[in-house]
Amino acid sequence: MSKAMKGEPIRVLMVIGCMNFGGAETMVMNLYRCMDREKVQFDFLVHKGVFGAYEEEIRALGGKIYRIDKYNGKNYFSYVKQLKSHFSAHPEHKIVHCHMARTAPVCLKIAKKYGAYAISHSHSTKDTRKKLYSLCCFLYSLPTRFIADHFFACSPEAAVAWFGKKIAGSSQCDIIYNGIDCERFSFSPKARDEIRVKYDLQDHFVIGHVGRHTPAKNPLFMLEVFARVYQKDTKARFLQVGQGELTEQMKQRCRELGIQSAVIFAGAQRDVEKYYSAMDVFLFPSLWEGLGMVVVEAQTSGLHCLVSKEIPTLADIKAGLFHGFDLQRSAEEWATMALSFKSIERSDKTAEYTRRAGYDINDTAKHLSKFYYSLIDQKK
Repeated sequence: MSKAMKGEPIRVLMVIGCMNFGGAETMVMNLYRCMDREKVQFDFLVHKGVFGAYEEEIRALGGKIYRIDKYNGKNYFSYVKQLKSHFSAHPEHKIVHCHMARTAPVCLKIAKKYGAYAISHSHSTKDTRKKLYSLCCFLYSLPTRFIADHFFACSPEAAVAWFGKKIAGSSQCDIIYNGIDCERFSFSPKARDEIRVKYDLQDHFVIGHVGRHTPAKNPLFMLEVFARVYQKDTKARFLQVGQGELTEQMKQRCRELGIQSAVIFAGAQRDVEKYYSAMDVFLFPSLWEGLGMVVVEAQTSGLHCLVSKEIPTLADIKAGLFHGFDLQRSAEEWATMALSFKSIERSDKTAEYTRRAGYDINDTAKHLSKFYYSLIDQKK
């Protein structure tokens, strides 16, 4: 009988950057909320000293948060020392689930020395436009292939990118869908009115985006696209949910393009599902993505999603709302495409498509729980 069956929960250590509103972090929290926490508990080893937006909720759910210095290669010996200290003091962490590609080889190697089962999880593909950066990431992460006991990825593309074709196609690797609460992300007329009143959007055509303001999301191109939309329809508005390293540069570019009064920077939001309901079209021209979970969320809310062809088609829930567009097309062409969805009636019944596509978080949580149980039983 496993520990979970005896009444003591399995404590899985999630190794991650900082528990803020990022894609991987949100995916882990979605899972955590749906887990039977009497059987499986998540603890978190975070790599930044700053307080993460999810930390209060983690503690309320029974999770523990441990802090460690961010690994940069130069602090290898200090980093190893901190890891050894952690695993020596916390033998309860028999499963270590690492969500950081470059950190994984070091962290998982130490975890295994202390008897833990090592899992590496890929959440993204590589930025092929920055060859030197991609090469460095590849070299950092390469040893993981020979260290981890098991591999997870959010899509086949993400698996191949970080683990190689051999592992991606083996029984050692599983595709774990980044599930969502389908009911939560379903379209809500009440939420639509609430957000539209809040930002004075009642009579406007609203193009929306949710994501961190980082190079991967191609945010400056999004502004170029919206500027063309605005030229054709001055009642259009761009609702940006998120923040990041490029936020100030984006605001400056808005001023240069003369669209600052039509772009709403809403910042990071905990109740992001309400913002999807307020939008009319979802724009997501990312340069690279492991999956693009926000696209699944947006489709669940009934939004037509204009996305780059870099987004894996696995993100398409087959509701006729996923529209891949080439990044080689001009901002003018993207704008014309976005405007073509303006008069299409919004669907409020797409959650069932999300479930059928395999993105129901409850199913994902059950699958992962069974996997964790099997690992503990194997070690007996």
